[in-house]
Amino acid sequence: MKKVLIPLAVGFEEAEFIGIADVLKRASAMSEDLEPIIASLDSELWVKGANGICIKAECSLESVDVKSLDAIALPGGFEGMTNLKNNGTILNIIKKLHSDKKIVAAICASPIVLNEAGVLSAEFVCYPGCEVGLRGQRLEKAVLVRDNVITAAGPAVAILFGLELVKVLCGEEIYKALYEGMLVPLSRA
Repeated sequence: MKKVLIPLAVGFEEAEFIGIADVLKRASAMSEDLEPIIASLDSELWVKGANGICIKAECSLESVDVKSLDAIALPGGFEGMTNLKNNGTILNIIKKLHSDKKIVAAICASPIVLNEAGVLSAEFVCYPGCEVGLRGQRLEKAVLVRDNVITAAGPAVAILFGLELVKVLCGEEIYKALYEGMLVPLSRA
């Protein structure tokens, strides 16, 4: 069972969170080998996003068995990113997953968190302007996979980001089924 942590921090970008969580939940319904875990950073399960939308996490971060994780996927949002970056547990999870060659992924402003954890290098993708002071070079792409690091630009590509996670974690067959089933080809016409 591949477990993917999706941490919810106050100020998260709602569209990015929903894109990640929805695609991973759809994939988990198609594969018994995937378990997305939506966790708040503290005991308050209701978390308010950047645009005032509240989402209820499934559990708190402290209740997650971090040793069992295979991936982490960070939504963006500047305040949410800042709260993730200032959380020592999140940084330690990223470092451990990266050193174990497991997936660390971030969208929008959250590649800053990967940089803070010391795992961002070479080329990456983020929201324009968020690359200032980061190691590596920002590319003008929707989603980029570099070894076990996946980065993405922002809200409009959240579904593509989620699909890239599915491709890496579940394989090409489930990826293609979701890609077609979610009508992604229509968005590229």
